[in-house]
Amino acid sequence: MSVDIARYRPAPGAFRDRVVLVTGAGTGIGRAVARDLARSGATVGLLGRTPKTLESVYDEIVASDAPKPALLPFDLERALAQDYDRLAAVIASEFGRLDGLVHCAAILGNRTPIEHYDVPTWCRVLHINLTAGFVVTQVLLPQLARSADPCIVFTTSGVGSRGRAYWGAYAVSKFGTEGLAQVLADELDGKMRVNLVNPGPVRTDMRALAYPGEDRSTLAAPEDITGPYLYLAGPDSRGVTGQRFDCQPHRQSGTPAAAAPSA
Repeated sequence: MSVDIARYRPAPGAFRDRVVLVTGAGTGIGRAVARDLARSGATVGLLGRTPKTLESVYDEIVASDAPKPALLPFDLERALAQDYDRLAAVIASEFGRLDGLVHCAAILGNRTPIEHYDVPTWCRVLHINLTAGFVVTQVLLPQLARSADPCIVFTTSGVGSRGRAYWGAYAVSKFGTEGLAQVLADELDGKMRVNLVNPGPVRTDMRALAYPGEDRSTLAAPEDITGPYLYLAGPDSRGVTGQRFDCQPHRQSGTPAAAAPSA
């Protein structure tokens, strides 16, 4: 039976006893994904830079009678090797294993021509959007390997598969993310599934930075596009790996909106 991934909703309790870490869980898509995972029965690790926003998500999840999540304040920009090791140790101590890793953390950087792109900003965007995600994944692979059904979900973008003028480091970081996911999926084929999600245009703060004059009421809300994330992070997607999914497949393509960031 085919699955309408864009509109997917798991069966009640489908994520019971599953442990899933979500990066960028304090705001935007990461927040919506974390809440929906918890409401579906998952124990969620909430990783993000700002404790206040993480605590807000934590309170929402607890109030919904979902499994108690774990607060994991973590600055991807400034973290050192020992910080990543401590993160892995905390997750091992708290949960003993990890069933899913969902990458939603990202920053936009500048929308400017490559000729004038600020080098420190370039390095910052590439580090947060790509390198830090690689390191988080690498240090957590041993714990994912202990799961009977491990999975990794990366977030990409319309500009991650076809570059567009002025998207600079953000676009390049998403190209890199797609490459990382493809390499990892090939290496782990049969052991762990690895997939990509392109959210499309979503009503987030990052989107507002990219298109400050846009009518936000025309955009999907973060909670409207979590279906592919839930599908790929859960047991219903067993056997699916190395693929890229669009959250809004029926949206008109070929427009600036279709290529904009959303996380």
